[in-house]
Formats: sequence, C-alpha cells, structure tokens
Amino acid sequence: MRPVQSPLVRGLKKAPTGITGFDEITGGGLPLGRTTLLVGGPGSGKTILALQFLVHGAQACKEPGIFVAFEESSKRIVANAESFGWKLAELRRKKLHFIDVPPIPDLIQSGNFDLSGMLAALEAQIREMGARRIVFDALDVVLALLPDLASKRREVYRLHEWLLARKLTGIITSKAGGDDTRSISPDSLGFMQFMMDCTVILNHSVVQGVSQRNLRVQKYRGTSFDENQSPFVIGTSGLEVAVARTLGYVDTNATTERVSSGVERLDTMLGGGYYRGASVLITGFPGTAKTTLSGAFAEAACRRGERTMFISFDSDSAEVIRNLTSVGIRLDRYVKNGCLRMISARTITGSAELFLARLKTLANEHGARCVVIDPLSILSKSGNELTAHSVAERLIDWSKAGGITLVCTGLLDEASMEGSSSLQISKIADTWIHLNYLVQAGERNRGMSIIKSRGMGHSNQVRELILSDAGVTVTDTYTAGGEVLMGTLRWEKESAERVAKEVGEVAGKLKRVRLEAEEAELEMRVKSLQVELEAKQVEKALLVSTTESREGELSQGRTRIRELRGADTAVPARK
Repeated sequence: MRPVQSPLVRGLKKAPTGITGFDEITGGGLPLGRTTLLVGGPGSGKTILALQFLVHGAQACKEPGIFVAFEESSKRIVANAESFGWKLAELRRKKLHFIDVPPIPDLIQSGNFDLSGMLAALEAQIREMGARRIVFDALDVVLALLPDLASKRREVYRLHEWLLARKLTGIITSKAGGDDTRSISPDSLGFMQFMMDCTVILNHSVVQGVSQRNLRVQKYRGTSFDENQSPFVIGTSGLEVAVARTLGYVDTNATTERVSSGVERLDTMLGGGYYRGASVLITGFPGTAKTTLSGAFAEAACRRGERTMFISFDSDSAEVIRNLTSVGIRLDRYVKNGCLRMISARTITGSAELFLARLKTLANEHGARCVVIDPLSILSKSGNELTAHSVAERLIDWSKAGGITLVCTGLLDEASMEGSSSLQISKIADTWIHLNYLVQAGERNRGMSIIKSRGMGHSNQVRELILSDAGVTVTDTYTAGGEVLMGTLRWEKESAERVAKEVGEVAGKLKRVRLEAEEAELEMRVKSLQVELEAKQVEKALLVSTTESREGELSQGRTRIRELRGADTAVPARK
C-alpha cells in the first residue's frame, strides 16, 4: 500500500529513512537539509533509528553520512548493529564515518569547553567524503557537563546554525528521563524542541509485564504528518513502525481466483473455495475441529505446490502432525520436502507487535503463499489487549498486499461468539466459518456453518462435520419436528428412510407383477372372445348364405312349375 501525498507533503523535500512505516507517517522521511530531534528514554531505539537513517542514505540514496558518538563508543555501536545485516564494514570505507567524541572531565572542569573544535574537524571530514547526512548521538551527555543553562543554549545554537549553513540533514538524539514520553524537561534542554524543524519522541514501556515500544512525531514544520502514536519493534533488519490502513492508501488488487479449503464439500458450500489472498476465520470451542480444518487447508495448499507456513500455539509441531494423521491429513511429507514450515510456541513472547514483525520475517524467508495461525486469539493475552485488534488488522492488510491466503482460528469464550472482546477479527475477516457442538441422546456432535463469505454465494445451512480415518466429511443434517438431528439420531433417521425406501420399492415391484398378470389374463380373455366372436361371425355368414341360396332355389322352382302348367301363359284371341 502506498500513501497518496497531499500537495503540502510534495512541496517539502524529504530525506527517506528506509524505516518501514516511518516514511509513511512522515510523508517521505525527515526534512532534507534540516535538523531532527530524537527524544526517548533508555532502550527506546534512538541510536538504532539514527544509524538506520545513515545506512539507508549511504546504500540507497548515495548520501554519505557521519555518526558522532558522544556516549557509547563507535566500536560497540557497530558491533551491536551487526545483527541487522547492514554491512557496516563495507560502508565504513567510503560512505559512512564514525567519530568518537567522549567528554573530557578535565576540560569540562576548567570551563574552557565548546563545540568549535569538533565542528572544525567535522567540516574537513564532510568535504573529504561529501557527506550529506549526520547524526549527533547523545548530545545531552556533553551538554549536561556545561556549567549553566546559558552555556548549553549557546552550544546548541552554535550546532544548529552550523548544520543549517551546510544544508546537512541532521539528527540529534537526547534522553528523556525513565519512561517519560513527553520529552526532555523544559527547564533543562527543552528549548531544543523549539529550535528543531522536526521532533520525534520514542517510548519504551512495560504493560502488564509485556514490553511495548511506541513512536510519535511531535512536530514537523512545513508538512502534514500522522500525529498519532504508532507502535514499533526492533526487528531483524532494524526498526519497523506499524502503520494502520487510512484514507488515501491505494487498495490492493482483488482477484477472483479460488483456492481449495481441503474439504470438497466445504468448497461446494463456498461455491468453489476461498478467494486467493482472502482472510479466513474459523471459530469454535476447544475440540470442534478448528485445527483439523486448518490442517486440511495447509495440506491442499502444499498439494498445489504452494509454500505454506503453519503456526501453532496449542501444540508442538510433531503433535499437530501426528494428530492430523489420525483424520487422513498427512503433513509430514510436505515438511520433509520443504514446502511446509511448522512453527510452534506455547504463547507469544513479547508484544503482539513483535509477533507480527517476526511472522512477516518468517513468511518472507519461506516465501509463503498461504499462512495458518492456530489460534490467532492468542494475540489478546495479558498485556496486549489494547493493541491486539490493531495488530490483527495490520496482519490482514499485510497478507492481502502480498496475495497471501490467511487462515486463522479463534478460540471462543463461554459468553460470546467472538474469540476475544478486544480482538474482534470476525468483523474484518473475509470468510467466517463457525464450529459448534450439538449434544443429543448422550452424544456430542460437531456442527459447521458459514456465517459470512464476502463476494461469493455460500450455503446458509448447518452441516455436520464428521472426523474419521478416511478424512473430514461434511454431511447434511436432518430436521424433525423443528429439531436438528446429528450423530446416531441422524443415522437412525437415514436407516429408517433407507428401509422405508426399500419396502416401498419391493411393494412397487409386487404391485407391478400383479398388474402385469392381470393384464395378461385380460389379454387372454380378450383373445378368446375375439376367436369366439369370429366363429359366430362365420356361422352367421354361413347361415345367411345358406338361407339366401335356399330361397333362390325355391323361387326358381315355383317359376318352373308355373311354366309347365301354363297357368300364367296368356292365350292369344282368335278373330
């Protein structure tokens, strides 16, 4: 996601720091050619932020830099920064120079002390290497040795004017007392905040035993900036500042590509599976098969050849693999070939912010396309209640930006449908699948329903989830008299319907045979009557023919007799 800068932000030139999140909240980095004040208590990350600013300038911006150390020696600073992978040994040859300026007690006591000599030496070094960035780390250590406030102000003004005259982008770090987040006190060095163009306050505190780090830009002349306090962590590559999704960010591309959930019937209920890059939440009480559905998804992803990461907080990796094998889910083969990375822990060590930073690092190292977190509700444990929801939101934003399909489980409490009142991830998840128990006839059975699935048609029916050696099966539930039937009652209902169907089929066959016999009998009777009818017709025709022939013979006989008798012959008259 990229912030859309306002015209005011674009009008002021910025020096990028390379710190993830920090350049977003400042609209591009620190003011170019000006001075920034970093204020924070011990261990708040001032030196790391300042050094990271120099490293990024040297590596990415072709701006050589100088680090002036007033308190800790540069040798120790470089040794401490080795774990970040900044390759300081290479940079120190031409692009990054360290100068140690420890305070000399004898010089301070004599009262003959100012920064002129140091600045003169720095000017020669700047010309030699063409430095454009500079850091004065722990300037307050030297200023604290000056006799009065007027002397301190004099040297700070001297340094500030020197930086402005040379148009160097500078950082000055200063301590705040203890966990004080307000800055240095006004009666000592507080005037420095009024002089500098930008002031950043770092805070490191402990909340219910959990370490929390926060950063806030207190002032930034000539530009707009995010004024809210932002959490940050010190990760494997330096500081990472958390940035929430705000107005003006460019949305990530949405895809219609589907990926399988690992359960065929569930894919059917979802109309084809989850969307690629979607966030999926599976909630339920302990034992409702949340881990099983997550494991089925991980197996399906590995079967497609997609690198997957499975983070479990409930069981060790070996136990998760063993337990899922009992329901036909075989993850061990994918762990061996490197497609699947299993990570287990009993709880989050450190803050939820640190967990998110570590998760992103591990996922990037593995090249994960799919990530499973079981359960995500672990984020809301003691000490993280205030930040858990924000971390969950940024976790989803990160997965969407990278096209990573995220499947999380949420452990429900006894009183609500949410895994935690502070987490509330169900409101921002794309797909929410809920698992529950139904106790009937002395049995505890598992039910599954899709509460929501954005952007796709999905089933609104409650289905029974059955786990067996053959795998995960989703079946229809039965309703009788307004009661949902599962388990044995469902099996009995199915058996009764099956028997009734068989009885009906047999009765139908018997009736068909009887009807066919009756039909055959009637056909025989019809044929017999037809034969009898034909005989009668022949007999009738013969009778008619005989009668007509006899009558003709009699008529001819009578005519012949009359002729012989002459009875009917007319005698002609004589004249």
